Amino acid sequence: MLRTGLMILVLGLISHGVILAQRTSGVQPEKIIGMYIHQHWPYNHPYCARTWTLNDWRGYAGGLKLIGYNTILIWPVLETMPDPLTPSDKANLEKIRKVIDALHKELGLRVYIVLCPNVAADDAAASKYTFETRHFFSCDIRINPGDPAAMEKMIRFRETIFKPLRMADGVAIIDSDPGGYVGSTNQEFVNLLGAHRKMFDRLRPGIELIYWMHAGWEAYNNYYKTGKLVLGSDAEHMDCLRRLKDLNPEPWGVANGYAYANQLGIENKVISFNYGRIEGEPSFPLTNFGGDLAYEGGKLPGPRGVMGNAQTHCVQLPNTFAFVRGALGQPVKEIDYLQFADALLPGFGVTILTAWQALQGGSASTMRSVADSLEQAEDPRIAGGPLKGLLFASPQRFVHDLVLMLRYKAAREDFANASQSGSDIKAPFKAFVDAAENWSKQHGYKNAWDLGRAHAALAKLNHPAINECLARFSYEMTAADPNPSAPPYERIHENLKHMETFVPRLLKAMRQAADEMK
Repeated sequence: MLRTGLMILVLGLISHGVILAQRTSGVQPEKIIGMYIHQHWPYNHPYCARTWTLNDWRGYAGGLKLIGYNTILIWPVLETMPDPLTPSDKANLEKIRKVIDALHKELGLRVYIVLCPNVAADDAAASKYTFETRHFFSCDIRINPGDPAAMEKMIRFRETIFKPLRMADGVAIIDSDPGGYVGSTNQEFVNLLGAHRKMFDRLRPGIELIYWMHAGWEAYNNYYKTGKLVLGSDAEHMDCLRRLKDLNPEPWGVANGYAYANQLGIENKVISFNYGRIEGEPSFPLTNFGGDLAYEGGKLPGPRGVMGNAQTHCVQLPNTFAFVRGALGQPVKEIDYLQFADALLPGFGVTILTAWQALQGGSASTMRSVADSLEQAEDPRIAGGPLKGLLFASPQRFVHDLVLMLRYKAAREDFANASQSGSDIKAPFKAFVDAAENWSKQHGYKNAWDLGRAHAALAKLNHPAINECLARFSYEMTAADPNPSAPPYERIHENLKHMETFVPRLLKAMRQAADEMK
């Protein structure tokens, strides 16, 4: 148990003020150290940010500020809101308006918003769902940037729904996923950005426009045409950025693309969006711990700073901490994680750190042993520490999540080991199904699922229902596509839509297979 005697002795020497004072003393750094709050997929509270209350936002953002973050980037998923808005869409816009106000006035944080370039709602499909339960690819359409009338209609509706959010410091518009249109050019994309610039100026002059450089506009459009994703070339990225520089939609900035911006003499506009360092997406919820990915991501800022991202924020606390430590140029050793964990739950720092380390390891027996120990800490009297806002007002839920994740991953490893060794897999498979169902019921996430070595073990079962699920475990075009003669964009979009319910479909198939085992 993590050299328990030594660590308890060390823990006794730690005061919460040590780890927090490094963040709260002095003037807030000028450079951005940000967290992207991604809201694409609907699932349970508090795992999915769509479900957060205003107090959840206050608590989580307050915890981020204490450890060194100073900027929040929010994707409010305006793109799939129908016209007319449902009551839940109206309520969400009002909530995000209050969030922006609270983060500004109460916490002194910068707040940016994300928009997809040319995505709008299929009004009839979108209106069937509440905002909290709506799947993105079940009700989105693409607007042709080369069609002036269609673009004017989209911008006019966006202006209406963005009005409550106009006090945001800026808006980041991505050049690709999700977005794009077959055959559209860089000039049309820059025109689209210019149309947003005019819209922002009408709502509140001073809203910064951020060009989020990612796969490349023309490259992503070609993906929709051919079905093969090839990232944009240097020439394509330079062409788009040069056109935007010529437009000069002040105030504006650039996310990523430092090398291109440097060649154009606008490198001082660049923020690094170091994507996937804290958590990839879409990701089946499971705490990431250890390694240098998050820390090094934080250490690679652009001239204006750095932005990290997570999908299930309440389970990615260690990497959230590692990223900001990198951004601040401070170490993230075992003692630092221990301080952080104890500031979450005073007196349980060793226990929490042990759980994070066990999750990173591959020993199923260790995971089960740590889970047994953690269950003793599931006490309703447990109170959070200085960083309790990161726990979303439920220390008990946080501890219970660790138990469920440890039991899930232990069962997954047992099943994979049994399959690989040729042992009897009936008992370990059923235990894996039980553990996967228990953890999935807790968080409710439905999209992609990284099964690790269990993927091969499931395929080896050769069960028809499981085979059917795994055959379309892809966002790309596959031989299992139901309409292989359809244009690539339609096939890609259908697979994106299909994947949005992958977890419950696979769980159902796994349960069927387990029940049929003799």
